[in-house]
Order: sequence, then C-alpha cells, then structure tokens
Amino acid sequence: MGEQNIKVGISIGDLNGIGGEVALKTLLDNRILDFCTPVIFASTKTVSFLVNHFKFKMDFNGINNPSQIIDGKINVFNAWKETTRIEFGKEDKDIGVLAIKSLESATKALKNKDIDVLLTAPINKANIQSDSFKFPGHTDYLAQELEGNSLMFMVTDTLRVGLITDHVPVKDVASHITPELITEKVNAMYNSLIQDFGIRKPKIAILGINPHTGDNGVIGSEDDTVLRPTIKDIKESGKLVFGPYAADSFFGSDNYKNFDAILATYHDQGLIPFKTLSFGQGVNYTAGLNRVRTSPDHGTAFEIAGKGVADESSFKEALFAGIKIFKNRRQHKELTENPLKFSPRKPDYKKRG
Repeated sequence: MGEQNIKVGISIGDLNGIGGEVALKTLLDNRILDFCTPVIFASTKTVSFLVNHFKFKMDFNGINNPSQIIDGKINVFNAWKETTRIEFGKEDKDIGVLAIKSLESATKALKNKDIDVLLTAPINKANIQSDSFKFPGHTDYLAQELEGNSLMFMVTDTLRVGLITDHVPVKDVASHITPELITEKVNAMYNSLIQDFGIRKPKIAILGINPHTGDNGVIGSEDDTVLRPTIKDIKESGKLVFGPYAADSFFGSDNYKNFDAILATYHDQGLIPFKTLSFGQGVNYTAGLNRVRTSPDHGTAFEIAGKGVADESSFKEALFAGIKIFKNRRQHKELTENPLKFSPRKPDYKKRG
C-alpha cells in the first residue's frame, strides 16, 4: 500500500471554533494529497460555508459512503443533512451535537478500516454532553470505542509527555494513582515508543505526585508508598524506567532531554511544561489503542474564531504525525510478523563447481 493511499479522517470539531479553519488551511497545500487522502466528516453544505467565509480556493468530493472516497481529492463525508447555523465564538449545544455526529461517524469509519488515521479538531467539552454522550473528551470516548489501554501522549520531534491521569479533578488525583494504573500507563508508553516511534529500548522518566516527591513524607506519602515501589517492580521486569523526579525543576534543568518520554502524574503537571516548550508545534496522540488518533495541542479558541487568523501549524503537525505513526506501526508489525523476511542473508561459503 503506497503512501498516497493512507486515508486520514478528520472530525470537524466545534464549528463555532477554529477547527474548521485550521483543517481547511492545512489542506489548502495541494502537496498534502501526495502524502494522504483526507476525508472530512461534516457535510458538503457546512464545508462550502467555511470555504466561502474564509475565501479559500478549494474543491472537494462530496460522499455519502466510504466506498466513494477518491484518492488525490479532498473528500467530505456527509455525517448529517440538517442545515447548520454557524456563529463563530458562540457556545452552542446544537453545534456540540454536530461535533459528536462527526466524531461518531469518523470513529465508525476508523473501526471499519475505511480510514487509517483519525485526526480530531477541537471540541468544546461542555456543549458535547448529552444523555448519549457523557465523556470529558476525545481520549475517554475513543478508549471505550477502540481496543487497548489508552494513554494521552503529547508529542513533538524532541519532547514526549504522557499522563497517568488525564481529565481528573486535582483533588482526586492521588486516589486515582494505583500501582495497576501506573504499570498500565508505563506499558502503553513503552510499547508506543517501540512500535509508533521506532525506539528500540525506550528510556522513561516518571514525575512525582507531591512537591519535591514528598520530601520523605513531609509533603505527602504517595511517592514513597505507591510510586517508588511500583517503579522498582517495573525496572525489575527489564524496562528502563526512572523516578520519581521532582516536577518543578525537571524541565527547567533540561533533565527531560535525557529521556525518550516523560510520564506525568496529572494533567497540568505534564501539559503546562509541554505547551510552554512546544505550543503550536505539539500533537496530542492517543497511544495504546489499536487505531491511530492525533489532534492539535490547542482548543477551540472561540475568541479568534471566524477571523481567519488561526495558526494551522499544530493541526498540520498532527496530520503528519498520524501518517508517520501509522507507517511506523505498519512497519513494526511487518518486522515482528516476518522477522526472517527482513534478516540479512547469510553468505554462501560453498565452493562453486
């Protein structure tokens, strides 16, 4: 299967935010079609509105069935038929419903292998909630729909930060962190580094739960009673896992550069330094699942929506990261399933007669 046949499905996110703008800006570069076949899950009327609003010069192929996807074209899958009222910058429950329709139809296509990679535009976590959708975000929904144990993994070419807990209130973080969860997230990160990023012997750092990793119990006992023993057990299994490290100085001292990835214990502990160091270039990758999903590292940005000034850099990075991870994963599968096929031939020392 050639590169051009990698199908990247795009869920449109919150249409009152910047998702539609950055997605279309990314696809304005026709060279993108040399690397993949994009499929936007929205409606042809909606995409036409966005194209006209931003005065983009863009043609696309409207489809009602994944079998109608055409390589070398921007495809728009009709995930709904109703007329869409887009009011940029406004929080709107009806727009939230459409965001979920887009996500659900794209996820269905991903599960059915009609697309190879899912790239999700930002959603508004408040207006997507309903009786049928009660997830705090993409990662939690996809963890239910796909196979495997998910890991929220923020990545650039030089920095990778994963989370032990993600969308959990700070007051509940410590009670969520168990030896089982730590081990699950380390395994997901370790396996992802090998199969998705081509790192043969990953080296992982784990950040502490409490300030100064508890200062020998003075500022909390969880680092000594939960983290340290679990890290010791994981190391004894043969994985290069180190910590816990005090989070306040870990990034400022450049210690992070000594590791292939860092596992933070809670959301802001990992995402604040990641976004400070990489904002606009980072990619949110859901590792640990049987399908590839990426997303830009920003939100809906209602305050600038519709103005044509949104920066598509992170969305473009997420697109290329998804393609690269899909190819790495496919190559890893081929290598592990057919090791003899890729091993060097032994020289024939027999004398020729």
